[in-house]
Amino acid sequence: MSHPQRAAAFTSDAERTTWHDETLWFVRQKRDKAAYGVPEFQQLRQLASDIKEHTLSRLDEYLEQFERNARANGVQVHWAADADEHNRIVLSIIKAAGASSIVKSKSMLTEECHLNPYLQQHGIAVVDTDLGERIVQLREEAPSHLVLPAIHLKKEDVGETFHQHLGTPKGEKDPQNLTEAARLHLREKFLIGQVAISGVNFAVAETGAVVVCTNEGNADLGVNLAQVHIACMGMEKLIPRTADLGVFTRLLARSATGQPVTTYTSHFSQPAPGRQMHIVIVDNGRTRQLGRPDFRNSLKCIRCGACMNTCPVYRRSGGHSYNFTVPGPIGAILSPNIDLHKHSTLPFASTLCGSCTDVCPVKIDIHNQLYKWRQLIAQSNALPLGKKLGMKLLSWGLARPGLYRLGGKVAREGLRLLPRGLSHAAALNPWAKARELPEPPAQSFREWYQQTVTQ
Repeated sequence: MSHPQRAAAFTSDAERTTWHDETLWFVRQKRDKAAYGVPEFQQLRQLASDIKEHTLSRLDEYLEQFERNARANGVQVHWAADADEHNRIVLSIIKAAGASSIVKSKSMLTEECHLNPYLQQHGIAVVDTDLGERIVQLREEAPSHLVLPAIHLKKEDVGETFHQHLGTPKGEKDPQNLTEAARLHLREKFLIGQVAISGVNFAVAETGAVVVCTNEGNADLGVNLAQVHIACMGMEKLIPRTADLGVFTRLLARSATGQPVTTYTSHFSQPAPGRQMHIVIVDNGRTRQLGRPDFRNSLKCIRCGACMNTCPVYRRSGGHSYNFTVPGPIGAILSPNIDLHKHSTLPFASTLCGSCTDVCPVKIDIHNQLYKWRQLIAQSNALPLGKKLGMKLLSWGLARPGLYRLGGKVAREGLRLLPRGLSHAAALNPWAKARELPEPPAQSFREWYQQTVTQ
């Protein structure tokens, strides 16, 4: 299914669509308040962008430096060219540890690599310990947001899910009670987890350490109780120095949830005595994106989700409509790099209003990249047939001034004479379902110009 088809399924529930839209806009407003509270916020954005630009320009050197320092700390470093290799490496570490029970904190990279189903196929039980991730895991759904994976669900949905899987009373929807039930359920999983898998928010080349940011402390519980810690990171997560980290931690939480800082910002640099720490560094299309001059800036992304919270299309179509691990505007840039034909509709899931670019904490020119992807998709003959024919017809009409003038005159008269029931009929004009058509002018701009300027 294309994005428009999936979006149509989400928007068929008007009440949920409205609620989803308003909830994410509330998060966007929290972001604005947090940003305005820091006078130097715009300077921080520019500095973060410059640091990422520098790092990407010397990524090979910083990756080698990071590996050297991590190994010196007693960490085992692995390299994965793609998702399949990443999954095989993780499975081999788990098997070498003789483990069968895994606890995993939120990691969009492992979602990208489809690690959970891979491990389950090999008899490994995987429990996501982030509350939102656990909710969607129990429902056998993918996360719909980078930071708020269950934002598409209401408390009644969560209550029903917990009733089915955790045995809570039917009809329970009190958030406090549901959270307590989840805490009891997950504490048991932490205690029996033999291997802990975490994501990586930032990796510091200078020290070989990885930094994990959470609000629930679930990553810390998993890592400190398990004998083996596997940290999975995309190679773009690197920053050069520990001194650079403060720039990003000041931006990340404010951009994501409107908080001054995440509740837990944990540094993992070496394994505890008698334990193991592994870092798996993953490419999976990142070097290909790095080699695209028009799109390399997308690798600056720190996965805050700010572009999703502000995007009018994402807010109304839901994250699952993108059918990609990273939804929203940034996902619409990253996904064609992985499979252009499969994700050819995503760069068109945007108004190109530029709001995503305005809120991006590392100043990625998201709307410009969406426009450039549209051009590449057209050149690659990957446009849907309807859009392709529509654009050809439109270009043919726009190239004929006489026909264009006639069409405008017919449209103006038609809007004036047609009854509202016909001009606003959903089957004929779906655009007008949620919008009022403008009052047709008495004359076109060209007619006005000739009448008032050229005479």
